[in-house]
Amino acid sequence: MAAVFRGIIPPVCTILDEDGNLDRKGMGQLIDFLIETGVNGLLFLGSSGEFSQMSVQERKEVAAFATDYVHQRVPVIIGTGSTNTREAIELSRHAEQVGADGILVVNPYYWPLSEKNILQHYGDIAESVSIPVLLYNFPGLTGQDLTPDFVLQLVDRYPNIAGIKETTDEAGHIREMIIKVKGKFPNFSVFSGYDDHLLNTLFLGGDGSIASSVNFAPEISLGIYQAFQNGEMETALKLHQRLAYLPLLYKLDSPFVNVVKEAIALRGINVSTYVLPPARPLDPLKKEELKKILQKAGVLSSS
Repeated sequence: MAAVFRGIIPPVCTILDEDGNLDRKGMGQLIDFLIETGVNGLLFLGSSGEFSQMSVQERKEVAAFATDYVHQRVPVIIGTGSTNTREAIELSRHAEQVGADGILVVNPYYWPLSEKNILQHYGDIAESVSIPVLLYNFPGLTGQDLTPDFVLQLVDRYPNIAGIKETTDEAGHIREMIIKVKGKFPNFSVFSGYDDHLLNTLFLGGDGSIASSVNFAPEISLGIYQAFQNGEMETALKLHQRLAYLPLLYKLDSPFVNVVKEAIALRGINVSTYVLPPARPLDPLKKEELKKILQKAGVLSSS
């Protein structure tokens, strides 16, 4: 049985106006651009979607608009994670109600949870919906790793837990997740969260990536994925070498969503680059650094 989700799925930036409200026109432009490039799905309200700076009502507004606007052209995943189990359940049920194809749930950040409590947290969410649940492992921000052995327990108990986004810089972690979990459940999707782990994730038997650079350079990750599927390894390697430059831009600021939005604008998609506090506009010197990185990656011409 094939994985429920696979390929290149961007964690779409939420386009906002200067008052911090959802910019529906700009959001539609970005969605259309990404679908036209051939992405395999869209994730809304991930880290790049600024979910952590939004109220529950704002998150629901984005989820409802995005799902309706995509209109089943590609699969839609909605990020519904929270430090609060009740809130995560509310958002997950809402995502299902508005027609999302799946949800992405980051583990609670702030309290490190006992294994029993985090199992119950994910179990309560999985049981609250009938659509597929993707786990979101980002130990650098949550402070708590979702280990392959832990994930295997979850998938054993809850059949709609269908995959994981592995935002970890450890290739060994991704390898073990694929061997232990996907080895037992072949339809379990394993995605790299970091851009430059796409190719090794595919070589290890994983399913693709959910990485921020797809917002502004979809052709690189899509090219790697397609070349890999076609056995064109020389092409995949050349694109991988271009992709390797892009993680440098995430070091320009934190949170880096302002950098991603500026890269979208530099790419010629005329959308607002406003970000929600505590994120702030990218300063002019860093914009110049961003341009240089994009030029090295071949995303912008150097002329």
